[in-house]
Amino acid sequence: MPETTLVRPSFACLPAYVAALEQGWSPDNLHPHQTRLRHLASIALDAADFLDGLDGVAPPGPPPDGAGGRMLPGFRRWIWDGDFCGTIGFRWQPGTAALPPHVLGHIGYAVVPWKRGRGHAKRALAMLLPEARARGLPYVELTTSPENLASQRVILACGGVLVEHFRKPEAYGGADALRFRVAL
Repeated sequence: MPETTLVRPSFACLPAYVAALEQGWSPDNLHPHQTRLRHLASIALDAADFLDGLDGVAPPGPPPDGAGGRMLPGFRRWIWDGDFCGTIGFRWQPGTAALPPHVLGHIGYAVVPWKRGRGHAKRALAMLLPEARARGLPYVELTTSPENLASQRVILACGGVLVEHFRKPEAYGGADALRFRVAL
């Protein structure tokens, strides 16, 4: 199996990202269909602007309706093994590890279904942690649903510790969730 790497979103890799979207995958688990369509439309309108938004000051798109708050600095990397495997994103609040209430975690990831179970998410998270450390954070937080055992295994394998069970705000579906912390 080819080695998992993180790549900056680029024109060279964009066709593989578009193919994943066209196959029904979405980097967003809250509004997958809308996000998938929005990304495809944004790429068709101005691919350079779309790519810049993934590696820019803030993640693409506004916070979920009703979430309020401002967008934080952040970036996305594409998980790659010679082909597109998924995305991993990192966001932070400069000067503190604390996050505003409308941001549920520092790091989020999504792997395409046909590449799951191969360790891509675990390797991607392990590769991203030094970037968080380089920004002076003492820890990062990640959230997942209690049912998502695969994501919990990824977080635990990278040193995550469960810190709380909580209920997501309504803007994020109001479901039960788990918050993990990875010390840096």
